[in-house]
Amino acid sequence: MKISQKGLYALQAIMTLGRRYGTETVKIRDIAIDSDLPEKFLELILLELKNARIVESVRGAKGGYRLRRAPAEIKLSEIVRLVDGPLAPFGDADQLRSLIVTDPDHRALYGVFLEVRDAAAKILESTSVADIVGDSSKSRKRPHGKKKT
Repeated sequence: MKISQKGLYALQAIMTLGRRYGTETVKIRDIAIDSDLPEKFLELILLELKNARIVESVRGAKGGYRLRRAPAEIKLSEIVRLVDGPLAPFGDADQLRSLIVTDPDHRALYGVFLEVRDAAAKILESTSVADIVGDSSKSRKRPHGKKKT
């Protein structure tokens, strides 16, 4: 699965806001510095997240951005779908199911692609912002005890 640079930036910005949830609003400049993101591009991403009601902005001297919901209520899949569209490098699930039915010569291949898509979607749908900002010294648990290579 490939996430666009915009998608990666959106996730990094959400992580910064998740770390500061419940304490203060965060200025765009501070998000950009904390996440090492280009400020102008970040403005566009935050506007998209605001329009989707994932973040909110506060005006004034103490203004900035903050999450509208608790980090535990925001799934990574929500951010990726908003910014990058369907959670699949091979098209959406309905398209793959259709190919399985209409292209019998390649049914097994499309079946594998559907399994890959479903596995990626399951991970992103079950992982919240809180899961990835909790303790950055611990890596996310790997399925089946596999070690990072």
